[in-house]
Amino acid sequence: MNGGLSKLWQKDGAKSVLASLISILIGMAVGGVIILVVGLGNKNLGLSGAWEGIRLVFGGLFSTGRNAAGQLTFGFNPTSVGNMLFRATPLILTGLSVAVAFKTGLFNIGAPGQYLMGTAATLMLALGIPTETVPAPLVWVIAFLGGMLAGALWGCIPGIVKAFLNINEVLACIMTNWIAANLVTWMFDGSDFRNLVENTKSGYIYKTSYNGVQTAKLGLDKLFPGSQVNGGIIVAIVIAILVYVLMNKTTLGYELKACGANRHAARYAGISDKRNIVLSMAIAGALSGAAASLYYLAGNTEFFWSTYQTLPATGFNGIPVALLAASNPIGVIFTGCFMSMLDIVGLQLTNLTAYNEYITDVIIAVIVYLSAFSLVIKLWLSGRGKKHKAAPAAAAAPAPAPDTPADAPDGAQDAKGGEAK
Repeated sequence: MNGGLSKLWQKDGAKSVLASLISILIGMAVGGVIILVVGLGNKNLGLSGAWEGIRLVFGGLFSTGRNAAGQLTFGFNPTSVGNMLFRATPLILTGLSVAVAFKTGLFNIGAPGQYLMGTAATLMLALGIPTETVPAPLVWVIAFLGGMLAGALWGCIPGIVKAFLNINEVLACIMTNWIAANLVTWMFDGSDFRNLVENTKSGYIYKTSYNGVQTAKLGLDKLFPGSQVNGGIIVAIVIAILVYVLMNKTTLGYELKACGANRHAARYAGISDKRNIVLSMAIAGALSGAAASLYYLAGNTEFFWSTYQTLPATGFNGIPVALLAASNPIGVIFTGCFMSMLDIVGLQLTNLTAYNEYITDVIIAVIVYLSAFSLVIKLWLSGRGKKHKAAPAAAAAPAPAPDTPADAPDGAQDAKGGEAK
């Protein structure tokens, strides 16, 4: 048993998971301390209010409200769990987008722009193709693939300038983000896709359900009644598994990671580094576009078309999701769910206490800050592992014979040898 645990401990993946868990626990603990300090400093909250806030931070996903006596109650909350899965869907895909780029040595900070271009293509196709002549499920597939393609093409731009002009991809991604924001605004401004039916929503685009196009529930609405969850979470998980297979079990994945490890060495080995850099950013862009497609094809979400003043937070939130998962596609599934859980916790804090949801933003910030130092935490864990391994080895080392001291002079040893003869 101990041998198995020792082998597991020596694996790099185990240390990465433990480093991420340590980051999460410290972030949650910091959030609890902040809640306690704010509660003790506020007469309306006090120690009891602080205790309620701490309980919600750690178990808000399972909060069922308050009972008749005004006390917090906890249990399985299908609505909260379903909404968590719905919010996790785009986070998983943008996390995959950033993770794929990380694996190939690139920092894809352009996920928000790719997300916007995927949004525009998805909505225009889902709302523009008449379902009277084309079946709604086929329109869904076309809109989903169109969103991925738009994101891939937009992701190619920083990839091309990086590969052929050696322009830093971060700078290129920042520029393409704001170009996308203004371009999407221009495309929707004055279009027929704006919601003119509801007078108060002229700044929004119609939901895709307006054209009868929306993601199938696949029975998840029965498991999580009252929530927004749909089959998109299953699609996201399948894509994550496919990305894992691509990156770890195929020649293409090996070439992409080789370029990330050392571009010049990969070129020397006969790998086309320029092609793989562009391809990596195209895959990353397609994943961000898929995130937007699944979110807006849900049929119950609206897009605010005047986007030039802000960028979608979902694109940026993919960065901590990828960092916490150590860029592992399977790990991204769980970290995406965790980040969306914190969103639900923030809503529960706002609805059930005098706190607001920004406390969860502080928790996320601390977790992100620590996840950036995950390598340091891994090195610390590796150092502790080596010490524990060295201690038994030193204890098991055979001691020198008492009649032949290890530090005895050569003459004495020779004399002893002579007597033996």
